[in-house]
Amino acid sequence: MQKVITIDGPSASGKGTIAARVAATLGWAYLDSGSLYRLTALHAKQNQITWTDETAIAQLAATLPVEFAGQTVLLAGNDASQTIRSEHIGMGASAVAKLPAVRSALLQRQRDFLTEQGLVADGRDMGSIVFPEAQLKIFLTASAQIRAERRAKQINVPLSGCEFEQILADIEARDEADKNRPVAPLRQLPDAKLLDTSNLGIEETVAQVLAWYEKSK
Repeated sequence: MQKVITIDGPSASGKGTIAARVAATLGWAYLDSGSLYRLTALHAKQNQITWTDETAIAQLAATLPVEFAGQTVLLAGNDASQTIRSEHIGMGASAVAKLPAVRSALLQRQRDFLTEQGLVADGRDMGSIVFPEAQLKIFLTASAQIRAERRAKQINVPLSGCEFEQILADIEARDEADKNRPVAPLRQLPDAKLLDTSNLGIEETVAQVLAWYEKSK
């Protein structure tokens, strides 16, 4: 068994926030795997490479010039923290995540984040592919409407109107893309605990994860 807590789930479910809080509480390392795919999509776009060019993107992924500095994500030395959070780049992340060669290029990179202190990893296949022997696996979710509202608040968009409807449509489209991709589709594993945060706050959610962790020891 690996000293890992995996938190998988759909787009905008709050995986990153919860995983980072849990990691900080336990004093463990934190891996935001989604950032690696988002950074790969952004890096490809910056290099005028289409998101379907598997060979070229895999080569980029293998040498991705990424650095995590706290909550700041650097791509080739430039702060990309906000840029990679756009829905457009999110769709690009889903597109490149479908490509087997890209996933292979990033697999070992993700596993290297595990150290003796322990690791909290969030993404879409952390429990199924990257850390199958994790001590605790969680599938974090919320309704598409709630997730769209959270994303809108995050980027200061009104919770009604065309802009909000587009956010909701993008999230629903990404859900379908992630669930139906042929490689490592998004799904709740039989050994993963389901945590629906539609009616839970951040502190309540963190407390539940920590309670499950204590029971898993």
